[in-house]
Amino acid sequence: MTRMRKIAVLLAAASATLLAIPPTSASAIPQRPLFHENFDHLPLGPVTAGRGWTTDTSDGSLSVERSADGHGRELRLHTEGNGRAFLVLSDLAPPGNSFWARLRLRVERFPVAPDWAHWTLAEASGSDLPTLVRPLGGQYVPTEKANFFGVGSDLGPTGDWTAWRTSAPATAGSWSCVEFHLDATDNRVTVYLDGREQSDLTVSTEQHGGTADDFVFPRFDRLKLGWQLYQADPTPSSYDLRMDDVTLSTRRVGGCAS
Repeated sequence: MTRMRKIAVLLAAASATLLAIPPTSASAIPQRPLFHENFDHLPLGPVTAGRGWTTDTSDGSLSVERSADGHGRELRLHTEGNGRAFLVLSDLAPPGNSFWARLRLRVERFPVAPDWAHWTLAEASGSDLPTLVRPLGGQYVPTEKANFFGVGSDLGPTGDWTAWRTSAPATAGSWSCVEFHLDATDNRVTVYLDGREQSDLTVSTEQHGGTADDFVFPRFDRLKLGWQLYQADPTPSSYDLRMDDVTLSTRRVGGCAS
């Protein structure tokens, strides 16, 4: 075989190989998250800041501890009374003012007093409007003698409200994979618990637990994740929450790492 024929054969084989490889779509390209933290690279002990986040506490503390299963590390948040302890993401600028969040959570105990005790696990805000959007939170409902998740808001035109639902019970002492989507196209909050959409918890511009005024997102630049209880002298008198595998993205991330 002449040299020129060998080259032609090699070029033909290379072309056939390239044609056999399916084109890569834009959706198949791995996307870099807006934020990710699994706490595995932080030293054990009290913590006031991490990679791209700070803390906000009052009668509360945050610490990095070994995971109970011995794999990796997790964040423990502790409060006394109606204190607060939050991991804080500042200087957010999500594209289109919309984003997905996914995290693992374990609340050791929920309040059983006073009646209607109100707690928050996530709070998004912006400097342009006073509205606080609370995609994860809930209340102790004395008529049901149980705690339930509810999306809520405070300040702004719709005031203070928490749209809890008995279809979304808050279970203490076990890990949950929690997701929420803040979609600015119609100021919609969608919540997923362990991979399942909780449609009863969805709120939007005209579908929410506040007044007749429209519910409108601020331009998000801050997200707090942690625990706050608002009523004084609650029972129990202290609270512990564990958090791991936190991710923010412009797309749904999916299930939590085990």
